[in-house]
Amino acid sequence: MKKILSLIKESLQHDENRDFTELSINKAIFLLSLPMVIEMSFEALFALVDAFFVARYVGIDGVATVGLTESVLTLVYSLAWGISIASSAVIARRIGEKNPEEGGKALAQIILISVVIGLVIAVFGYLNAERILQMMGAEPSVVEAGVRYTEIQFISAPIIILIFTLSGALRGAGNASTAMKSVIIANVLNIFLDFLFIPVFEIGVEGAAYATLIGRTVGVIYQLWALLGDNQKIKLTATLFRPARKIIVNILRIGAGSTAQFLIQSASWVFLVRILSIYGSEVIAGYTIAIRIIIFTILPSWGLSNSAATLVGQNLGAGKPDRAAKSAWKVAYINMAFLFVIAIVFFFFAESFVSWFDSTPRVVETGVLCLKILAIGYVFFGAGMVITQAINGAGDTAAPTVFNLICFWAIQIPLAYYLGEVVGWQEEGVFYALIISETLLAIIAIIYFKSGRWQKATV
Repeated sequence: MKKILSLIKESLQHDENRDFTELSINKAIFLLSLPMVIEMSFEALFALVDAFFVARYVGIDGVATVGLTESVLTLVYSLAWGISIASSAVIARRIGEKNPEEGGKALAQIILISVVIGLVIAVFGYLNAERILQMMGAEPSVVEAGVRYTEIQFISAPIIILIFTLSGALRGAGNASTAMKSVIIANVLNIFLDFLFIPVFEIGVEGAAYATLIGRTVGVIYQLWALLGDNQKIKLTATLFRPARKIIVNILRIGAGSTAQFLIQSASWVFLVRILSIYGSEVIAGYTIAIRIIIFTILPSWGLSNSAATLVGQNLGAGKPDRAAKSAWKVAYINMAFLFVIAIVFFFFAESFVSWFDSTPRVVETGVLCLKILAIGYVFFGAGMVITQAINGAGDTAAPTVFNLICFWAIQIPLAYYLGEVVGWQEEGVFYALIISETLLAIIAIIYFKSGRWQKATV
């Protein structure tokens, strides 16, 4: 027990001299995974807490607004995740090569890219917020109540992208503890402000948007403060922020593949929500609550997956491809075991979880159905998630992009419409389409990883 507590303490403290390519694989996984899992757990709280306060104090139209807006914002999250993966892959490779100076140059360019893309999205989303809700099939009452929420969420686009990309850079450098602390700070503030803005000041659904924007902004400020400190492997200075064409092209090349993966997946989710909107706001609300609960369990798994990406990137940079592969498989087995336990919990307690947010019968029925069906594929999700991230961590983002295109666009969307509308299973058919496509993705990713082709990627 004393040894375990010592390892936990060590994992939550940053040590710039720690070399993950030399530690035992089990220890490296633990030291990287724990802060990453905690970070992703707190990241999941953003959506969960917002959904809870809106469901309790605003109502079904408010929850539907959150669900419809977030389904579109997943496109922003896709960009953020994509650039974050590129950030992590590039920084991890530079650290593995023992070249932190080039890592600092890359980080400065990543920040420039994040800000520019975020500002473009913010302007477009703010100007078209009402139209976006209407295109997503929102009922007039939902549009009227939620347009301000949608505007604020799009304004936050630069902050959303920065908090993800800076965390990716910190994780790639092996400094997962600082990334974790930034998200914890942002979340604690978000929870406090949600309570203050929604039930106390009665601002309404837009109060959740203000709380998230402020919380994430403070998180980004903390990340920048940490990166400007003296105890980092990668260091930022003002002179590094001059645009460097070669580095930008390299980051965009890697980021394009990883971003495309998430855009393909997120765009498919937008279409799924559009199909579900046919069945009414209560179905959308039930689905939104279920997805928030699922995200709360999936994001810790992303933490494990991110540790695999970092270990793969750093070990490839150090010229140790076999160690990179072995690390990824070990993380995959851990993640599968974790999600297997979660799946069992969902089967027995799904109704209690959903009812905690909203007791409307149709909402609960939809949420429970979604949780139970998706839980069937949790073990496959666990393996596929880690292996796909390991491939991305190697800088090989093209292959997973093709896998996503096949599974989500060629299979998931047509199958969801067919099962929902043609067969007549409605929302149940959409949920089965989700699990089938995700399972197929995991199988394809594992086959590709075993081929070893990802080890040849240049970063």
